Amino acid sequence: MFASQYSIATAPTRAEILWDTYGIPHVYAKDTKSLFRAFGWAQMQSHGNLILRLYGQARGRAAEYWGEKYLESDRWVRTMGIPIRARSWYDAQNSTFRSYLDAFAAGINSYAEEHGDAIDNELKAVLPIDGVDLLAHTQRLLNFTFVVNPQQVKGVISNLVASALTLPTATTQQCGVPTINRGRDTALPCPLYNSGATENDINDSFLGSNGWAIAPSHSATGNAMLLANPHLPWADLFLWFESQLTAPGINAYGASLVGIPVLTIAFNDSLGWTHTVNRHDGWDTYELTLADGGYRLDGKIQAFETEKQIVEVKQDGGSRRSESLTVRSSIYGPVVAQKEGKAVALRVVGLDRPLALEQWWNMARSHNLTQFEAAIAPLQIPMFTVLYADRDGHIMHLFNGQVPKRSGGDFKYWQGAIPGDTSSTLWTKIHPYKDLPRAIDPPSGWLQNANDPPWTTTFPQAIDADDYPPYMSSRGPMSFRAQRSARMLMADEKISFEEMIEYKHSTHMELADRLLDDLIAATQQQDNKLARRAADVLAVWDRKADADSRGAVLFAAWVQEMGSPISFAVHWNEDLPMTTPDGLADPAAAVTALGAAATKVEAAYGALDVPWGDVFRLRYGTTDLPASGGPSNLGIFRVLSFAPTQDSRFQAVEGDSYVAVVEFSNPVRAKVLTSYGNSTMLGSPQGGDQLQLLASQGLRPVWRSRTEIESHLAKREVFSGPDRAVQSINNAP
Repeated sequence: MFASQYSIATAPTRAEILWDTYGIPHVYAKDTKSLFRAFGWAQMQSHGNLILRLYGQARGRAAEYWGEKYLESDRWVRTMGIPIRARSWYDAQNSTFRSYLDAFAAGINSYAEEHGDAIDNELKAVLPIDGVDLLAHTQRLLNFTFVVNPQQVKGVISNLVASALTLPTATTQQCGVPTINRGRDTALPCPLYNSGATENDINDSFLGSNGWAIAPSHSATGNAMLLANPHLPWADLFLWFESQLTAPGINAYGASLVGIPVLTIAFNDSLGWTHTVNRHDGWDTYELTLADGGYRLDGKIQAFETEKQIVEVKQDGGSRRSESLTVRSSIYGPVVAQKEGKAVALRVVGLDRPLALEQWWNMARSHNLTQFEAAIAPLQIPMFTVLYADRDGHIMHLFNGQVPKRSGGDFKYWQGAIPGDTSSTLWTKIHPYKDLPRAIDPPSGWLQNANDPPWTTTFPQAIDADDYPPYMSSRGPMSFRAQRSARMLMADEKISFEEMIEYKHSTHMELADRLLDDLIAATQQQDNKLARRAADVLAVWDRKADADSRGAVLFAAWVQEMGSPISFAVHWNEDLPMTTPDGLADPAAAVTALGAAATKVEAAYGALDVPWGDVFRLRYGTTDLPASGGPSNLGIFRVLSFAPTQDSRFQAVEGDSYVAVVEFSNPVRAKVLTSYGNSTMLGSPQGGDQLQLLASQGLRPVWRSRTEIESHLAKREVFSGPDRAVQSINNAP
């Protein structure tokens, strides 16, 4: 229980949370269970409404709690078997780590009991939380959002069969601009302003990231450095929570996605890592031929496993109706669509690997490369590239993931519907750690990933695609953002900590370098006065998307006018990954598109050279600031994606989210930013409080020592036992 009458001087301390002025919880505990309990309390204090919303969805009971609009989500969660599997995952944890999950859940419940007035009434139906809920949420996030999500499945089956399962839209872009999600039914926006696609941008996900690892040989100080820079939507289950966790055996700083009880991107005094979404294929759709109530397999009729479930749906006024859901499963996985004698089944990796959370926990407790590799080798985390650096000077790129051992075919083949009438296409095993593409301490002294395949992590190339099965990852292309990433690293032989921050904020458009000269030259040869005026603006533009860049809006509008994808004169070539594609295939059409783009820009904003930041904005509550940065497909390293607003402007809704720049000096030096702030609770001063730093292309210093933290202290919470906390307010000096 919460007991304000106790004093810190007299209460025995099991754990304490020192909250700094940016709302970052620095959790100190005498034992690990107390640490997890306090961490659950801290997450609930900062994101309680959102966490309960997410856990309710992971149970497959969101429609029961909140109504019809969650019915599709519940169907997806139930059909994928998440709630039932979460229970088996919980039982599969070792008893010690299971007790940590229980402690985190207890911290959530304790906070909700003591501070019920902070929680929306409609969300209290989810309480109490238990360890199974944590694993259901983890599974929904990892296996059924990152590895595969309903929209990817729809993309494969749309031309094959009509969907018998209405797949949810909870993780897709929906029209309307949200505020940062406070657990209140905020939808992700539509459309994201991405200026159209180019032929070398093949990533079909809205999830991206940048990551760098720099060795001492490439560092100005002789210390290894790490850049963590995930790009995720600013809403829903994609929000980051920044924290420090300190207990016997651990002192780690980093971030976890909301509701996850361990740090998933982190560093300690010895090492650190980050993740990017990799070109990894961990799911397949199989086309089944139906016959006699079953499906054909190896010349025989195979029966489906069938389970009937009841989904409760809350109605207006509070009553409930019941809807039946029949889940049919094949040898490949659950059926997700059916039409005219055909069905589609979905197979997903990792459903038999329940220990991802413990693996992240062990990674954060590692102190050298040997320990780190031992922690990650079990491959419990189903995907994500790992970029690693440490104080000993080692750097590593690991194409981490559960890659199925497939019977043949290349990466492209397995992107479509796979024949399901033969067991020869069924995979049952994954490649072990030793089989995965990996580079350690390359001669170049640097490693990067910007969601490109592992083959382009550094130059000269350290990983050869020919050494791996052709289905391991795609052979390319290397996106313009990835090319920009590598170009900055190659151009500076000795990178300082300050320079790494500068490069991280780069808004230079790699795409402009490939097309602008051709476009200007082609315009000068045609009698299109408006296009010529536009070309004059582009000729003096700095080729950046800084807030004050004049010409960036026009260029982005032209790219969008060109349609998708842009056709280049020279296509991407894996032998020339950093200089292709290049040039315009149809200069005349490009000039026509420039005239059309100029007409629209001038009509909307009154000038062709309107500053980028006048059009593209950072907004939260009453805060409204000019943005610097833009969409990935323009070849911008500092990624921000935007949704249209009512005033003909665009609001950032995705991109730079959590950023950490770390140098493994003694002591460790680090700067960070959580773009949208560290809380979504209504009225919290941390909601959007870091947008000004984002707008000014700045980062915050990391406060890790008690002296630093107490010099910037906003609040101290002391836990005198499993269920007792003592709170004391401290004013920052």
